[in-house]
Amino acid sequence: METISNAINQAATYISQQTPRLAPVLASTAVAMLSSLFTAWVIADYSSWKSFGTGGTPPTWAGYWRMTKIRINHALSGPDLRDASQLNADEGPRYLPEGFEKKPRQTPRPRIMGRTMPQRQVPYKKSDMEDGVKARIDRLCATLVTKYDHLVYLAPAKTEGGAADGIYAKDDVKTLNPSVKHPKNKILQGEVGHAHPADTSLHVWLSEGDAKRVVEGGWGERFPLLFVDRGWVMVYAPTTHAEADVIETIMRAGIGWVCGQKVD
Repeated sequence: METISNAINQAATYISQQTPRLAPVLASTAVAMLSSLFTAWVIADYSSWKSFGTGGTPPTWAGYWRMTKIRINHALSGPDLRDASQLNADEGPRYLPEGFEKKPRQTPRPRIMGRTMPQRQVPYKKSDMEDGVKARIDRLCATLVTKYDHLVYLAPAKTEGGAADGIYAKDDVKTLNPSVKHPKNKILQGEVGHAHPADTSLHVWLSEGDAKRVVEGGWGERFPLLFVDRGWVMVYAPTTHAEADVIETIMRAGIGWVCGQKVD
């Protein structure tokens, strides 16, 4: 037993004597491992960012870095985008139907992707959605444009860098909302909204009052960039056809707001 104890003590003494000499090697190895892991994470995150659409930002490393800085700033000091108290219910005319507030979304709010831009939710599994719901939302913009072709047209969404089709108001609509032409809304350029193929969520331009009703009802959340009109909101992907009916109602309210007239 004493022999074993002596051997352990000798080994411990040897290791303690070698540690100062090995410390630089161990530190360099640790740094190299951490650098490799970080590089692998960045490459994977960059690929994921591009696959979900880049929110109108060029799909380049420069664009990724720009969005990453926004992501970091929002993580450190960003507001709660599900807080509807920042929106004024009396701002702008109402285009959502009366009683909309009495029918909040029953499905819990989805998890949101970690990056701020593009603003996306974690996609639902196929088993979480009723058959045909995704296909219905994928063609929603085209369906509404066909129905209201005297007011709107379909074009690649500039806010998505052309990665999705968006609904746009026609310039010759006599009741066109003056906000469409206001310099502060140049980034939206008369867009009503669009759907995101990757996760089936949407972005829609509503009056601020209607945007508040959507957020309060659990149907969506505010947009993270403060220089974009407060009525521009993210709408969550529906899981049922009943929820898809509500999404269609919200998009019609967007057409009403941008075009300056109610649509049925």
